[in-house]
Amino acid sequence: MEIAPQAKPPVCKIIDYGKFLYEQQKKEKLAKKKQATTVLKEIRLHPNTDTHDFEFKARHAIGFIEDNNKVKVSVIFKGRELAYKEHGETLLKKFIEKLEDIAKVEHNIRFEGRTMHVILAPSKSKKKK
Repeated sequence: MEIAPQAKPPVCKIIDYGKFLYEQQKKEKLAKKKQATTVLKEIRLHPNTDTHDFEFKARHAIGFIEDNNKVKVSVIFKGRELAYKEHGETLLKKFIEKLEDIAKVEHNIRFEGRTMHVILAPSKSKKKK
């Protein structure tokens, strides 16, 4: 096995190739294990969501963000609710305000089909209570 091919003369070492491959796989597994993965969690609301339900879902979102996950907050409109898009927008703004100390807005409020959503990501400066 060639260790340092650019050296003069090149440095070589006699090793068991099977053992070498095993060690490589072990290093790759360890590197993959230490990699941080972020998951996108979704919280669904409706334009007429009550304050208690809103607070309950906000607490869940805080837990998700503290676990270093992204949160997608969606407001789903059904039937005639579609005429009152401003209710959904105020609800999302209220949600963003509630989480502004621990999360930052990754994607602004968007309206697609019958859903209005925003994606929040954990901010770098975490403030624990």
